[in-house]
Amino acid sequence: MKTAGWRSVWIYGCAIALCQPLAACGSGEAPPPAPKGEVKADAPALPDDAPLIIAFGDSLYAGYQLGPKEGLAPQLQAQLLADGVRARVQNAGVSGDTTAAGRQRLSFVLDHAKAKPALVLLGLGGNDMLRGIGPDQTRANLDAMLAELRKRDIPVLLTGMVAAPNLGADYAKAFDPIYPELAAKYDASLYPFILDNVVGKPELMLGDHIHPNAKGVKMIVGGLAPLVEGALPDSE
Repeated sequence: MKTAGWRSVWIYGCAIALCQPLAACGSGEAPPPAPKGEVKADAPALPDDAPLIIAFGDSLYAGYQLGPKEGLAPQLQAQLLADGVRARVQNAGVSGDTTAAGRQRLSFVLDHAKAKPALVLLGLGGNDMLRGIGPDQTRANLDAMLAELRKRDIPVLLTGMVAAPNLGADYAKAFDPIYPELAAKYDASLYPFILDNVVGKPELMLGDHIHPNAKGVKMIVGGLAPLVEGALPDSE
């Protein structure tokens, strides 16, 4: 992770220590207004055979407390279109999902997709960390999901999470290497910390200090989009 990211991790740990009871379900606050000047997610229309990208994760993917066009999937699709990449991004995020829950539903999502995905964004593990689930279980579940995606010959972009400092050095030592090591094992693209440069900035976060608002998602998408474009088999 970039050096600047460690400050974000520290701030994230402080937020988690204060708000951990809210992490799985959220704070219940009203969604913020859409930021002015953001990329529109409703045009132009995509062809039926546009490559499919499935964003498979937890509340950070699901668009927790955001409007229909403000979550990760619609903003990413809009940014790709703005970059000249005609791809459809399917939101397969479920708030509160652990890696165990994701492992259980992955095959169902893939089997019922309208087409074989050109790419899967995989972003789970944050709820494992918040609940103190053993990192060995998190690793095993992510490994199984990556193995399933490899078996289906589907490229993966893995978005990582880091352990909050309040969980202790031993937990972090076991948890933090999971994402880079599995990315290397499965030759997956890696975005090391999905909330890097977002967490700890009130203007980019919801009131729970854990989930990004629409502007925060836009910041995340700005970092993800180039990796997505590079990971797609055909992005022209």
